[in-house]
Amino acid sequence: MADSTNKGKSNRELLAELGVDAKPEKKAARTPKEERIIAGFEEIQRFVDEHGHVPEHGENKDIFERLYATRLDQIRKQEECLTLIEEMDHQGILTGAMKISEPPAEYNTDEELLAELGIEAPKEGDITYLKHVKSQADKKAAEEIANRTPCDDFENFKPLFDKIQSDLKHGVVEAKLLKDQKDRDYMAKIQQGDWFIVSGQKAYVAELSEERIHGFDKNDYRLRVIYDNGTESDLLLRSLQKALYEDEAGRRIVSLSAGPLFDDVAEEEDLASGTIYVLSSKSNHPLIEQNRNVIHKIGITGGKVEQRIANAKLEPTYLMADVEIVATYNLANVNRSKLEKIIHRFFEAVKLDIEINDRFGNPVVPREWFLVPLFVIDEVVEKIKDGSITNYTYDKENARLIEV
Repeated sequence: MADSTNKGKSNRELLAELGVDAKPEKKAARTPKEERIIAGFEEIQRFVDEHGHVPEHGENKDIFERLYATRLDQIRKQEECLTLIEEMDHQGILTGAMKISEPPAEYNTDEELLAELGIEAPKEGDITYLKHVKSQADKKAAEEIANRTPCDDFENFKPLFDKIQSDLKHGVVEAKLLKDQKDRDYMAKIQQGDWFIVSGQKAYVAELSEERIHGFDKNDYRLRVIYDNGTESDLLLRSLQKALYEDEAGRRIVSLSAGPLFDDVAEEEDLASGTIYVLSSKSNHPLIEQNRNVIHKIGITGGKVEQRIANAKLEPTYLMADVEIVATYNLANVNRSKLEKIIHRFFEAVKLDIEINDRFGNPVVPREWFLVPLFVIDEVVEKIKDGSITNYTYDKENARLIEV
């Protein structure tokens, strides 16, 4: 039964009688170096959450994964870092509970890998001294970048960050290094919806003020910029520009450059790269016969299309039947493999699911066939041409492109 003498007393008073200090313990302020180490490890943790394994070395790995792998190697070597973040390591990244990769043999030291990534080697054992990360004293012109706060509605933006990361991985977009004046002039035109990589983090321009801000740096605009670590900044457009100017690794994320690749008339200096071809099948398979007008094979070849399909009826990739060329688009100065991946990934949701037997009776699942009408393919090619394809997705229910 409760003691009646304690009735009416607050929890704080009762704790005081028991000799318990109810005042929250004040945590010592972190140094800028410690904050950078913690932020760097949190990025590694997010990578592990998303991919299910620790970042690994290797030439076939994404540049950010290789950077995270090198950063993790350095963290494990330094007692200062281990002491600082060991309580954060709920995934077992530091203890080896997860799979840990070793640096590849072709790199004798971490410095060699960092050099290839365009990052200056660590100084005095500090993993945070990267070539594109400067102290706040050295970045006065971009100090607003550092004044970030947690983004309370980051869950609304996370799908956008997931998509841009996927697009980077699959070559739908590219992170263009801002290394010459022409690029920097282009970069200066910051608009709502633009993507950048600044100080090693992806940054999304979520909002741009309608009215200009007049003051010392007049004719400026206020931005809301969201970062991939779940923070945001309320900064001036010119502050973001200055931060990108000073960041030697600053990049703008843009659609895969098509340029004059789809021009009707190629210039004399353009190099022929091949042809996008669209085929219709003459197969008597019931599924093909019922949907012949919307079933198309989309591919790219560096040679003549007619030559490529000469023996179509003998090849499973052509459904063991003759085919008809229904459309072609000439290319110049383009990476055929990368462009083909972009197109196939765009129509991934309507890929034809069919199994046929080859001439030896073995079951085969042909690739590159899609349930999509020709007029939509025409439209997609045009969107790739003007660089706007990343703003669209395919609505398979209504057979049309929709803006996202």
